[in-house]
Amino acid sequence: MEKNLRNRTLALAAVFQCAADADRLARTGTLEADALKPMIHSLLTRDAESLEAVYEGIVHLRPGLQILKAQLDPQARMHALEVMRYAVALLHLERRLSKRPEMLERLSRGIDGALRQAEYFNSTHENVIASLAALYRETISELGPRIIVRGEQSHLSNENVASRIRVLLLAGIRAAVLWRQAGGTRLRLLFARKPLLREAERLLA
Repeated sequence: MEKNLRNRTLALAAVFQCAADADRLARTGTLEADALKPMIHSLLTRDAESLEAVYEGIVHLRPGLQILKAQLDPQARMHALEVMRYAVALLHLERRLSKRPEMLERLSRGIDGALRQAEYFNSTHENVIASLAALYRETISELGPRIIVRGEQSHLSNENVASRIRVLLLAGIRAAVLWRQAGGTRLRLLFARKPLLREAERLLA
């Protein structure tokens, strides 16, 4: 993957999109139709020609680009603090994961199993979602510190909702991997926000 501003912006947008969708599920128990599909596609795709191909096109990252723009824009009236917390936690967990080769291997095997299920059913089938959610629980949740998702208890205790939140968090880790591969670092996020904001605006135009 090329280390350039475009790829860094798209990858970071995907991190924020996963964080925002997880937050929305936790608070409302609902998610837009097909919102999960490009994120599952990102988990099941190994060798894509480009970063946008990982998500089946930039169009599927427009919500993330809009969220990223709002988070980076100093003129924005309010920031979604919970979404920012999740996004930062995902970036942090990815760095911890990169130092655990045995866990990366477990994730790889689990993804292969989910891919076989997706080929038999489809990528958004409940069996695939359940497998990916279990994979998150058995790997990323062990890394620590665990991401504490806040929301309505009635939604969080619903296994279907909880599974989708875990899948989104796993997809957020995948996006964080892409961010790092594209040259993203903590310092870039802290001190190079203006170029990211301008690129997000350009991609949305």
